[in-house]
Amino acid sequence: MHFALLVSLILSVVAITADAYSKPLSCSGVCTNAHDPSVIRRDDGSYLRFSTGGGIQVHTAPSVQGPWIYNGTALPNGSKINKPGNHDLWAPDAAKVESVYYLYYSIGSFGSQDSAIGVATSKTMDVGSWTDLGSTGVESVADSKFNAIDGNLQSTNGKLYMNFGSFWSDLFQVEMNATPTTIANPVTSATQIAFVPTPPQAQEAAFGYQYGDYHFLIFSVGSCCRYDMVKPAAGDEYKIQACRSTLVSGPFVDKSGKSCLQGGGTTVLESHDWIYGPGGQGIINDPELGPLLYYHYVDTRVGYSDGQKQFGVNKLNFSGGWPSV
Repeated sequence: MHFALLVSLILSVVAITADAYSKPLSCSGVCTNAHDPSVIRRDDGSYLRFSTGGGIQVHTAPSVQGPWIYNGTALPNGSKINKPGNHDLWAPDAAKVESVYYLYYSIGSFGSQDSAIGVATSKTMDVGSWTDLGSTGVESVADSKFNAIDGNLQSTNGKLYMNFGSFWSDLFQVEMNATPTTIANPVTSATQIAFVPTPPQAQEAAFGYQYGDYHFLIFSVGSCCRYDMVKPAAGDEYKIQACRSTLVSGPFVDKSGKSCLQGGGTTVLESHDWIYGPGGQGIINDPELGPLLYYHYVDTRVGYSDGQKQFGVNKLNFSGGWPSV
């Protein structure tokens, strides 16, 4: 009887572990071409999804679950920023400020700090309507204290901030001007908001989100890409973590109270079932589904290449004071 009880308890633990994360909501249409997605809802209720590659890939849908249709690229001629990679733009972030849409993008080379965050504007977000304005002033070179990619615009208390960073001392924040095409202060004055003291300092893709009295810093941790070429050790692939603070610029702590300047971070979503390496995330408030976490991931049943990254969406639950899926 004792053996049977032990087996039952073990099976229960395994079941609970396997069900710790909900599977993504269903997605129809073009649910690939989704690396580093940024999702925004128009006033008419339609959705746009921007993603890494070329001049920034653009998809539209009547619902966050699709059916997604490919529309083309936002900046087919690339960026006017004079840096290597200015025709292969990364990590878009779309936002609306008053009546103007802003599309932030990153320029860089894999493993290099010669990087910049640029911006384009549009009144409609339609393909063909974007005007590239070049650099926001968030730039880095070799030996900078940060890597100037993965920009995310955050609005709070009438001010605008840019969260950014990848590896190289991790995540930073700088205030933007009221018209958020440029930074309000020199980028060298940026505030460090998250940091892992030990190499390889694998944090990036910061996303700021306010829920209730807290500002949540949501970010990706681990190895993001090229899983078909070099698969990381188990647990070293992308995952999504969170810290929180009552102030937009921190100090941020994780659920255990550990400082996020000392490697803190509470895991929100990681590999499970056939979901592998979720990251490059953002949050959108859907009028019917509530707050949603969106991200890219590898479907292990399909393939591990970057071109096979899938678009994932999960409902977010803040009932315990922390985001969970």
